[in-house]
Amino acid sequence: MTTISKGANTSLPDAVGRVLVRLGWSGGVDLDASALLLTASGKVRNDEDFVFYNQPRSVDGSVTHQGKSGTLDSLQVDLAALPAEIETVAIAASTDGTPIGQATGLYLTVSDAAGPELVRFDITDATSETAFVFGELYRRQGAWKFRAVGQGWSSGLAGLATDYGISVDDDPAPAAAAQAPAAAPAAASIDMNKAVRLDKQLASAPPQMVNLVKKAGISLEKKGLGEHRARVALCLDISGSMNQLYKSGKVQELCERVLGMAVQFDDDGACDVFTFGTGGYDEGPLDLRNYQGWINQLLQRRRLEGGTNYNHAMQAVRRHYFPDGDGGQRNSPRPDKLPVYVMFVTDGQTTDQAGTKHQVEWSSFEPLFWQFMAIGQSSRNVDAGSAPPSKKKKGGFSARLASMMTGDFQFLEELDDMPGRFIDNADFFSVADPAHLSDEQLYDLMMNEYPSWLKLAQAQGLLPA
Repeated sequence: MTTISKGANTSLPDAVGRVLVRLGWSGGVDLDASALLLTASGKVRNDEDFVFYNQPRSVDGSVTHQGKSGTLDSLQVDLAALPAEIETVAIAASTDGTPIGQATGLYLTVSDAAGPELVRFDITDATSETAFVFGELYRRQGAWKFRAVGQGWSSGLAGLATDYGISVDDDPAPAAAAQAPAAAPAAASIDMNKAVRLDKQLASAPPQMVNLVKKAGISLEKKGLGEHRARVALCLDISGSMNQLYKSGKVQELCERVLGMAVQFDDDGACDVFTFGTGGYDEGPLDLRNYQGWINQLLQRRRLEGGTNYNHAMQAVRRHYFPDGDGGQRNSPRPDKLPVYVMFVTDGQTTDQAGTKHQVEWSSFEPLFWQFMAIGQSSRNVDAGSAPPSKKKKGGFSARLASMMTGDFQFLEELDDMPGRFIDNADFFSVADPAHLSDEQLYDLMMNEYPSWLKLAQAQGLLPA
């Protein structure tokens, strides 16, 4: 590992494709790491080139905010996947107004995502700044280098954002804004007024999608969650028994409906999609720019598989949002600023019940809520008058196996009521056919237990009160 000082730079090995940038400190302040994707002009292309905890992924997925664990905040940069016009990724951080100079043991490291630490930069000269650029990953003649910067702004995130070309909306009450502390306008501009944000995001969206977003908003308002923010994920079963649902377009329709909720919830207007069959896979974001035909594109790169394993998908979700735990065992609370809402869709039972129970138990220590939706028949069907999709079954063992895998969701009912968790973090309903649910019904079902979980998560310190 190379240790460098302010103003120095060093080359990264040519073989490195992805790097993990960690900002650490021992105490004194609470820092939030961020990244800015910059062109040759030293500016962002648009506001979406700013990656932070409320917008945790760049549009192309090349830069992701990995989440904070205590006094360590991390970002991952896929150097090979960065667009050609992006020449620099600036690594920054900000506070809630506390001077960064009060931080003790402040440092930044760059590691090979699949290997050892490559560079370390210890920051010792921060003073009154409330936003700081710690270093830059930059491209020179086709190779990547890292530069230790150490430049700050006492005007907070607003000053940093403005200098790098991010639009900062003024507070609607100018007189009040003028009297506010320097860091306050930054919070208002980055979070943005929700109505303004939705207007921007939906400006070119088809009417059908606009209507879905509005219906999702009505459901949230009924639950008192009109201004609530969360990260949204969708887990899709890609076992072979789902084939007809994919072919009929019903899975695509369901994706669009879940995206409607994600746009309401998530400032980046995206839903992270994961799939599972015999394995579990991170498929990247579904958003307003790529949702049309998204399932067809998925099926072109991902074959339906011969098994159903919830555990693998749940591991992938937890690893994505809380990488410090790597999707494994957790026995103590792991707080975060934003919750994760997961819509989990399957038409069959898992082959690994013990592993799935562990995932539900361990994730109860994280601000993560599982909304299980089964397609088939159970005692909790919400359209009991409708027949389940017909499935041809052979006799003997094959018939019993098919019945176990597709016709009975007792295990999911048990997960919903499972004892031994830190807090109750799951809900379950089943439907014979997702097309039988109106948009309003679906959104109300998605919000059935989530508001009560939020209160529990806040009471137990998993989320800010």
